[in-house]
Amino acid sequence: MQISHYLHRLRVCARHQIALTVKTLHAQIIKLGLHQYGPLPNTLIDAYGKCDLVQYAHHLLEEMPQRDHVSWASILTAYNQANLPQKTISIFSTMLALDKLQPDHFVFASLVKACGSLGTTRLGKQVHACFVLSPFCDDDVVKSSLVDMYAKCGLPNNARAVFDSIKLKNSVSWTAMLSAYARSGRKKDAMKIFEQAPVRNLFLWTALVSGLVQSRNEIDAFDSFIEMRREGVDIVDPLVLSSIVGACANFAVLELGKQIHGLVIALGYESCLFISNAIVDMYAKCSDIIAAKDIFGRMRRKDVVSWTSIIVGTAQHGQAEETLALYDEMVSAGVKPNEVTFVGLIYACSHVGLVGKGRKLFKSMIEDYGITPSLQHYTCLLDLLSRSGHLDEAENLIKAMPFEPDEPTWAALLSACKHHRNTEMGTRVANHLLSLKPEDPSSYILLSNVYASAAMWQHVSKVRKLMSVMEVKKEPGYSYIEFGKGSHIFYAGETSHPLKDEIFELLTELDAEMKRRGYVPDTSSVLHDMEQKEKERQLFWHSERLAVAYGLLKSVPGTVLRVVKNLRVCGDCHIVMKMISNITKREIVVRDATRYHHFKDGKCSCNDFW
Repeated sequence: MQISHYLHRLRVCARHQIALTVKTLHAQIIKLGLHQYGPLPNTLIDAYGKCDLVQYAHHLLEEMPQRDHVSWASILTAYNQANLPQKTISIFSTMLALDKLQPDHFVFASLVKACGSLGTTRLGKQVHACFVLSPFCDDDVVKSSLVDMYAKCGLPNNARAVFDSIKLKNSVSWTAMLSAYARSGRKKDAMKIFEQAPVRNLFLWTALVSGLVQSRNEIDAFDSFIEMRREGVDIVDPLVLSSIVGACANFAVLELGKQIHGLVIALGYESCLFISNAIVDMYAKCSDIIAAKDIFGRMRRKDVVSWTSIIVGTAQHGQAEETLALYDEMVSAGVKPNEVTFVGLIYACSHVGLVGKGRKLFKSMIEDYGITPSLQHYTCLLDLLSRSGHLDEAENLIKAMPFEPDEPTWAALLSACKHHRNTEMGTRVANHLLSLKPEDPSSYILLSNVYASAAMWQHVSKVRKLMSVMEVKKEPGYSYIEFGKGSHIFYAGETSHPLKDEIFELLTELDAEMKRRGYVPDTSSVLHDMEQKEKERQLFWHSERLAVAYGLLKSVPGTVLRVVKNLRVCGDCHIVMKMISNITKREIVVRDATRYHHFKDGKCSCNDFW
């Protein structure tokens, strides 16, 4: 009677994650001498694991004189739930070595899940091979896990092969297969699976929306989410909301993001930590950093993702002092920073020239937190040094770092050489970058400008010929500005817009006023061989200018204009945006391919170096 009583109470505690009661029950069981009796040890391991007390579960496992498959399946599940897949894999090796137990279907399912979380294709295929050769090779639950694993590893064809072998396909296998196609960008295949699925539940819709967002098909994700709402699917799990909030962030659609935020509040999910984190990130990426800080400030519970989201957000918006103050608060709150946190911190330092602080943070990341710097960390530090004029140190860093510097890394150093007029180093770096046969058209523009400033006309000619021979074509520039329920997109050189005459007239007026204030067009970014007037005309029709002009014509006076551009803002447009912000007394926020520019009163948050 006592045994069944404790088993029942432990299972209830596991289901509702009541950790304190599990500890109390465990103490009572030990006092009664029942701690090694029947199924109680395994049930305790399971309860500790589900209550996120994996260390207690592991200690209990080690004390057991005899372990069976259930014991090992419980501890493997515990480590998976604690998001420690690497530990799951290493524990399995112990199971084989100590107890000489071969995996059963429960153990296989746990191993496959761990491989999926790690995204390790090689190990996942090895586990799959062992499963095929085992007595449990027909288990459909393990097969569904394999479909999910291959989906996470980006191998939809492997996932489909396993999916087709499942005899009784349940909602889990259908959802995993749809996810495999959607997140790999195979939209038609995903929709076909979606239409064939016997039941369209919330989890199937979530897999579709999340997969489309991950494969950067945001518009399709929005359409699918709207269709899901029309069908009246009850959102009993908020994961789909975090995905659609992420789509708003990627696509920088602030108004839609606000509507989704309203839906989150209406459904009662605003207190959900990962939803709040996603909303903070969304507002920051939609250039409304004030709203991002407001949401962050009202969060009752904050984890490392919360802090990192606001730290990176303020850093990208050029608010370096606030970024560093937030970091101090984070450390004081006892939250351990991660790799992404330090990317934001060093990035922030680079935009205000805090070289000493940036060096200290880089050192602290390694020595205090045991984080191995990635190429992105080195690139941020390089950017900090080169922006601040420490070009020799930057060049030494690029040579010493344990990564092969990529094209953007060399281009960043070359840009700094140009900015600080270091012709000797600039020429040396340019020669090296040219030897890499760059693929980004902006690298060729930079190379041409550096060689031109050094009067190396033969090299300028060589760069232009290379562009012609390699058919390097700059991606068509476009910008969009959001108004109310829709957004308006403009392409560079576009002359077919219904308001083209009004836009042309306004831009002409602004151009005349700018020239009265000393504006001289910078045509260095126009590489085509043409007359100066024609080069200026090309600049005049750049997409961000069209979007801003439209915004000035259609928006309420005094409101912030928010523009998203697919390419990097050219030097001339950067000057123009600063001058327009001063002339019109309007704040203009431009999110380009590399950063956020806040133009206000004739100045930019990037301090004219981006």
